[in-house]
Order: sequence, then C-alpha cells, then structure tokens
Amino acid sequence: MEMKRVVVTGIGTINPLGNNIQEYWTNLENGVSGCELITTFDTSKYKTKFACMVKNFDPNNHFDRKEVKKLDPYTQFALVAVEEAMKDSGINLEAIDLDMAGVIWASGIGGLQTLTEELRGYFGGDGTPRFSPFFIPRMIADIAAGHISMKYGFRGPNFSTVSACASATNGIICALDVIRTGKANIVITGGSEASVNEIGVGGFNALQALSTKNDEYKTASRPFDATRDGFVMGEGAGCLILEEYEHAKARGAKIYCELAGGGMSADAYHLTAPHPEGLGARKVMENALRDAGMKPEEIDYINVHGTSTPLGDVAETKAILQVFGEHAYKLNISSTKSMTGHLLGAAGAIEALASVMAVYKDVIPPTINLKQVDPEIDSRLNLTPNVAQKRTVRAALSNTFGFGGHNASIIVKKL
Repeated sequence: MEMKRVVVTGIGTINPLGNNIQEYWTNLENGVSGCELITTFDTSKYKTKFACMVKNFDPNNHFDRKEVKKLDPYTQFALVAVEEAMKDSGINLEAIDLDMAGVIWASGIGGLQTLTEELRGYFGGDGTPRFSPFFIPRMIADIAAGHISMKYGFRGPNFSTVSACASATNGIICALDVIRTGKANIVITGGSEASVNEIGVGGFNALQALSTKNDEYKTASRPFDATRDGFVMGEGAGCLILEEYEHAKARGAKIYCELAGGGMSADAYHLTAPHPEGLGARKVMENALRDAGMKPEEIDYINVHGTSTPLGDVAETKAILQVFGEHAYKLNISSTKSMTGHLLGAAGAIEALASVMAVYKDVIPPTINLKQVDPEIDSRLNLTPNVAQKRTVRAALSNTFGFGGHNASIIVKKL
C-alpha cells in the first residue's frame, strides 16, 4: 500500500512563553526565560520554589462557569491550543468528512490538579467519601481528547497516548500513521500538561529530578551547562493539525511543512535514567530517519530532549554523534526547554511546534543560560548558545525521551 503524505496545516499553543503561537515564537527567538517563582501554593517547605508557568490565563475568559468546573487545567490548556490551531488551519467543518477526522491527544499525567483537590478534601474531612461527580471525568488522561472531539464533531480515531515525557511525540507519530494508512484525512494532535502543584513538584523533588537553584531560578534551566542540576517543570499545551497532503491541497490550505517521519524505541535499561551511551536515543533517531527515507546529512536542526539533567544531556549528545558522525558538527542543536521548562507529556508538542517554525522561518531558537559547556559534551557541537541563529532549515528532528525508557522522534521538512 502506498503511504499518503502528511502535512502540518494549523498550529496553536499556550505555554510559559506565550498564550498563542506568535508570542511563543517571538519569545523563543529572543531567548526569553519563562521561569518564575511559584505563587499558586505555599512552597516554603519545598526544595524547589519555581517553575515555568502559563501566564495571564483566566479560564473564565474561555469557558463558562459550568465548563470550568468540569475541566481540569490540562484539558483547558488543550482546548485553548486546539482552538487556535483550528482557526489557523482554516478548516470548514461543514465541508469535510467528520468520519475521517480524528483526535489523538497526549498527556503524561492528566488531571493532577483535580486529583490534588479531591484528595485534599477527602483526607481533610472525616473519611466520608464525598467526591465530586466530575472527579474521574476531570482527572483521566484521555478526557482531553474526548472534549476536543465533542467540540468539533470529529468522529474518526480518538484516543490518548501516555508514555511519560515522550507522550505527545508518540501521539504525533500515531496521528501520522493514521493519515498515512488512510484511516483519516485530518487529525488534531498534540499534548497538554498541568502539573505545577503540590503533588507534581513534591513528587519530582522526591525523585531529585528538579533543579533547586532557587536563588538563580530565571537561569535554572541550563541544558548542556556544567552547572546544571535538574529540570524545571513547565505547563501548557501545543497542537498541530495534521492533514493528508492532497486533501490539504484540494481545499487550498496553508502548509507549514511536511511531517516526514517518526521513530520509536526503548532504552530497556533503567526506570528514570537514560542509557549512559545513549543507545535508545541513537536507535530512535535512526528509526525516524529510516521512516522518513532521509539521510543524516539532510537534517539541519535537532530540537533535543535536553532537559538540563546531569545524565540526560550527555547521553543525548553522545547519541547524536553516533548517528550523525561528522555531520553532527554542521548541525544546529538547541534545547528550547531552557526557556519553556519541561512540559512533561506535552513537551513533544511544543517542541514539535518550535521545529515546525524553525523550518518555516529558517531560524534556530537558542539554548539559553549556557555559559560553560559540560566537559563531557563535545565542545565542537553547535548548541546554539544564548542567541538565535539564522540558516536555511531543510529539515528538523525533534527528540523526546520519557521515564521508563520511552523514546520518540519526529522529522519535519520543507515541502
């Protein structure tokens, strides 16, 4: 069976750098940090007191009061990002086959804020199980996909992907394959997360995964830097409208780029640590290139997973050198998590958007807060330190790796 081509025809986001694509991209180009001190709960007893949070967002400006009660913040973020992407795509819902339109949405954790609130109410009471009837429908990790499909009437494939920090990229790959194989013409895909709360921060602190640079919080997310000490948590959502190429052409859609391929692999090594030689990371990039039918020399930019953890950044750069050889020194490499923080299950979505825009605009967003490259990282690699760089970007590869050893990569390229 001949595989159909897949293109990106709409994009949308809400994240720590902006509540729409234009704000997000402008701040990426300008190397803005989205980090701030947490004010939504008392952090006095927490090791980490900062995060990259969505700003200037009031759900009441987007949903009526009844809807707000039914929607966890992770679903609110999803619906806001999707609305922008759908408007951007110019899709006329009355002119498409809704049975051939699907939703594949990701979240690593789902409604953690809802879980936090319900457990606080239960354990703060007399033990009587007085739970909200919206508790389960607000919390479960698939519910955002359900709300999206109901809002737009999409009756095609509808499900969620959960693979920790690789969730959104896995979702995008699933959406790619659904369209390639003719099961849908259009798929809304991406991911959302809202875990900056007591349980989220406390849990990752217990893992010793978060940075504790409270006195330097604005620059705490510093991938590749010798002084990095962990990731900075982020929140928000990113959405891509994927469409079968001929379908997009027939309706005269604006096309940002082609989604050329995706790869998946497992480290099969450790619960939270990457393989020290980057074996799973190497394999997933090789798989993405093979799936796209591309050679390493055709890639100009890698948006790395680059979380700012001591082990992860080293392993990923080792993997890049194994896959790309001498071409690795001609690449631009950057971690946009230096600006957005780590959106967990939604990371792959907003980083896919950064990669799409890099191809579309021929600009590489920087890795900020990079002052002293870790001596274990090859200093000849162009890590795009601190300032955006202009260059022709024929194709970009985006990596995401999750706890449990889940690895996923996608490649976007000029049409």
